[in-house]
Amino acid sequence: MSDSTLKLIGKRIRDLRKERGLSQEQLGELANLNYTYIGGVERAETNISVLNLAKIASALNVGVYELFSYTRLSNQTKGKSHDMEQIIDLLLSINPKEVRKAKNILMEVFDKN
Repeated sequence: MSDSTLKLIGKRIRDLRKERGLSQEQLGELANLNYTYIGGVERAETNISVLNLAKIASALNVGVYELFSYTRLSNQTKGKSHDMEQIIDLLLSINPKEVRKAKNILMEVFDKN
């Protein structure tokens, strides 16, 4: 997997974990994985296996496919400029309120309201 794919999957796992009010330790226990491993996956420091993806998906009560919902962005930017990947990386690094603000600014700048 590419680094951007690992970031997207890690971000998705983090978002789902937080939506459920789980700590990394709690998710690790539910998935029968060490919490440090969960942290590494969320920070895209660990190349996660399919079996561990399935364990995490099960612990989060979602289908494995739902862990890949962010990867659609990665596939759509393939072959496009490096600027697009930098924008996505920036958006992945900020909180949801800031993402909404960035979206509103882009909508205004490009007259997409």
